[in-house]
Amino acid sequence: MEKNIAVSTPGEVHFEDGFMLIITRNDSDSFAEFSRDVDRTFIQFHFCLKGEGSFLFNQGSYAMSLKEDDSLLLYNPQRDLPIHLDLTAKTWVVSVLISIKQFHSLFSMEAGFIPFLSEENLDKKYYNTAPINPAMAVVLSQIINYNLHPSVRKLYLKGKAYELLGLYLNKPEDADTEQCPFLVDEDNVLKIKRAKDIIISRMTDPPGLQELSEEIGLNMKKLKEGFKQIYGDSVYSFLFDYKMEVARKMLESGDHNVNEVGLKVGYSTSSHFIAAFKKKYGTTPKRYLTSLNIG
Repeated sequence: MEKNIAVSTPGEVHFEDGFMLIITRNDSDSFAEFSRDVDRTFIQFHFCLKGEGSFLFNQGSYAMSLKEDDSLLLYNPQRDLPIHLDLTAKTWVVSVLISIKQFHSLFSMEAGFIPFLSEENLDKKYYNTAPINPAMAVVLSQIINYNLHPSVRKLYLKGKAYELLGLYLNKPEDADTEQCPFLVDEDNVLKIKRAKDIIISRMTDPPGLQELSEEIGLNMKKLKEGFKQIYGDSVYSFLFDYKMEVARKMLESGDHNVNEVGLKVGYSTSSHFIAAFKKKYGTTPKRYLTSLNIG
């Protein structure tokens, strides 16, 4: 297919030396590409909200894919990593570029918290893919869909960029796989992942903890502890976040009204759904849609 040059909206926003945000949107029905020089002093965080992209390196001889709802971290102090991004139709990517000096200053007292900032890894290349969690998805949506006066645009986006980095780097204190003997047992890990799949597939009528533990063949204590260790949250807090993320995406699609969305994620009344949505996002579904200008 013929390629078009992707146009960013609002494009690049420079907050300060060594810290910027790039929004790349291909709203066309064909492939598009985006290129930009980036030197070796920068750490790159890329988040794909919808569609799919591919980062090309070494004149296209090597590629790394970026799929919808996934993130990609790139850092290589040994060589420049210019962005050459091919995007399929209807693809949106949000990128945060921050210099290693600027980034290190944010965690100078806790450098060990960030794997690639440890002394032994500081000069090594670092690539990592990870799913976009529900909290990150909300911030990304706010970055894309903000509707603010130009005088506060830069301040707002800078705050959101920091919030996005914080959520990306957040790691539950008890999720250290090297210290947790539970995670050494691969069979238990598979059971916990099955529990996650079960509650997602039956989110409108999820099983109780006892029923869930019996269904996966793991006692309730190990189920609760293991779920928290792997996913950083309790079973039903995780399910609540998942349901709210599904609801948010359904609302944004414009294909369902508030009552329909509430029923589809398991709320028998619209009032219960509205209360749950407000608890999660601090606003009602209607006001959230209005803020995106799609209500």
